[in-house]
Amino acid sequence: MTIRCLLVDDEPPALKVLASHIAHIPTLEVVGQCRNAIDALEVLHRQPVDLVFLDVKMPKILGTDFVRNLAHPPMIIFVTAYRDFAAESYELDAVDYLVKPVSFDRFFKSISKVQRILGHENQANPVQAKNKSGAFVYMKVDKNMQKVMLQDIQYIESWKDYIKVFLSGGKCLLVKQSITATENMLAEHQFIRIHRSYIVSVAKITAYNNLTVTVDRMELPIGRLYKQSVMEFFQATL
Repeated sequence: MTIRCLLVDDEPPALKVLASHIAHIPTLEVVGQCRNAIDALEVLHRQPVDLVFLDVKMPKILGTDFVRNLAHPPMIIFVTAYRDFAAESYELDAVDYLVKPVSFDRFFKSISKVQRILGHENQANPVQAKNKSGAFVYMKVDKNMQKVMLQDIQYIESWKDYIKVFLSGGKCLLVKQSITATENMLAEHQFIRIHRSYIVSVAKITAYNNLTVTVDRMELPIGRLYKQSVMEFFQATL
């Protein structure tokens, strides 16, 4: 199911960033871009909108006041340069509150919240298909969003501001994404975080002990903070 998005911001560069992030997520569609709340209201009256990315400080009317006056508001994600309105935004039942500049990782987390609210867990996550056979994710490699089959992933390693995705056959992808965002993206699949720097595919584990997990002859450390949950997982499933 496509999520129809309306972008409302009086700053063209901010609209451009949001549109760029949305273009990387197949389940999102931009149905309109507006520079103020008055124009946004006309769009809402004219066509169905599922999600509004809304600035707070805009000409004519504040974004928070705009939402407050809607009889049946769609889901709202506030996107603003100001932190002062965060508490008020949650009083308005906003899905999230993003502070500019908005990174793709932070944007992705917001869309994950939207998907959970809409009950799309059994369909495609923002960038993943959840059918057991042929499940995949899209990951940002260089300037492209590359399709990666989940069954090919052996383990994932955090590397500065990137992750290294090790695949069957010896191939490795360098992906511009945090390991925490990756953990959230793979939460509904058979992957487990064993260390602050490692996520492993349960299907690829060949051995383990109290200190390490072996994946394709590669021994990966179990972090002290993760040891209890990892051992409990193994005892329950392996």
